[in-house]
Amino acid sequence: MELRETFPSLRDGTLPIMFGGLVLAVLAAPVVTVAPVLSAGLAFALALFALVLVRPAAAAYLLIGLAPLLIGVYRDSVIPVLRLNEALMLLVGAALLTRGFFTFAGGRPLRLHLPRIDLALLALAVTGSLLPLLWMVARGKAIERDDFLYAAALWKYYVLFLIVRASVRRVEDVSRCLWLSIATGSIIGILGILQAVNLLGVAQLLDRVYEPALGETFNRATSTLGQSQALGDVMIFNLTIAAALLVRTRSYRALLVPAAVLFLLGALASGQFSVIIALVAGVVAFGLLVGRLGQTLLAFLPAAAIGALVVRPVVERRLNDFDNEEGVPLSWSIRMSNLQDYFWSELVSDFNWLLGVRTAARVLDPNAYFGIVWIESGHTWLLWTGGIPFFVAFFVFLWVAMRTVARIARARTDAVGIAAIPAFIALTVVAVTMIFDPHLTLRGTADLLFPLLALACAPIAVAGARRPRLREV
Repeated sequence: MELRETFPSLRDGTLPIMFGGLVLAVLAAPVVTVAPVLSAGLAFALALFALVLVRPAAAAYLLIGLAPLLIGVYRDSVIPVLRLNEALMLLVGAALLTRGFFTFAGGRPLRLHLPRIDLALLALAVTGSLLPLLWMVARGKAIERDDFLYAAALWKYYVLFLIVRASVRRVEDVSRCLWLSIATGSIIGILGILQAVNLLGVAQLLDRVYEPALGETFNRATSTLGQSQALGDVMIFNLTIAAALLVRTRSYRALLVPAAVLFLLGALASGQFSVIIALVAGVVAFGLLVGRLGQTLLAFLPAAAIGALVVRPVVERRLNDFDNEEGVPLSWSIRMSNLQDYFWSELVSDFNWLLGVRTAARVLDPNAYFGIVWIESGHTWLLWTGGIPFFVAFFVFLWVAMRTVARIARARTDAVGIAAIPAFIALTVVAVTMIFDPHLTLRGTADLLFPLLALACAPIAVAGARRPRLREV
């Protein structure tokens, strides 16, 4: 007798819920008496776990709508080793795996296919983590905590991609994810603008909760992400989501137009020149992809000029950085000096650029401003981490991913096709900004890039058509 005949509840999802309730009852009793605050957190976590068991799409909703508000909280501050958004990802991922186990036990066949996008992501993860760690062992280099954390980043984002792609089952799920991103992005953008112009004590409030921000000192907004570069990227991604909805739909223009303006202001509030370059590249790529380059530029240029006036303190501060003997901002000189002194010198010695130096993308120096020197060059980071294999794998990933989502954006007019537009722009932005920083795994940037890519690659059939095989996506 088959298992699903013995336990009919396997078919309707009742058994996973019963199982979750049993686990909750067993764990809650001793914890409540010892640590009431911990028990409240555990109860909330298990409630989210149960929600994902019942409604798998909730996993994507939580990761897109809630995680960006948690990203900038200190690692280890609440949960050992993990950031809050990472803990949330593990929680919803475990719930999806639990549901999948009971579904498989109920008799549904397990089909495994690896589309090209997965192969490209796996190659990226392997060449950026496993191979460099093995190379470090072969050379007798000690593998430290930082090496493991940096090596795990690529796998973390691949898992994020898989969770979001597996959790969305309908076009409506994808549409809700896009609107949730706009809603969360609006909160992040408002906080970032207020932080940059130092109004309402927002900069001080963010400093208490999130990693040290630069808003009050340097007029560079970081909002809840803890990174001004990431804020700029996230604002550009959400700007593209709003613009794609405006182009492909006729609804909610009264909401989408103000949201687009807000995201433009939020990007400018980041105070990063790399964001300005990425913004221009993203706008041009958007216009070319949707076939409306002239209209896109006509809408963008006056809006950008007005936005620069609104965040005038940020613009003036950055322009004043050029007023020195060298004629370039001090941060640019420091960036170049750090690359030459800490990274390029070691890369070129002993042919380290062939297979990389180590996975940790920073070095400790008590004389540095923060006591740490980061690699402020994405291409240097690729060579430093995994050498030529990782460098090549990154560009192969870009080629495969951009071709995939561009094809989907042109072929579909539903929410999946709409999601493919910001996914393509996000990849374009990362391709451009990698000149300056490792934006591929930048906290905040990657946490929206990979979900957008997953939404665009979701194996959801076009209405009235057959369900496509995964390898076709």
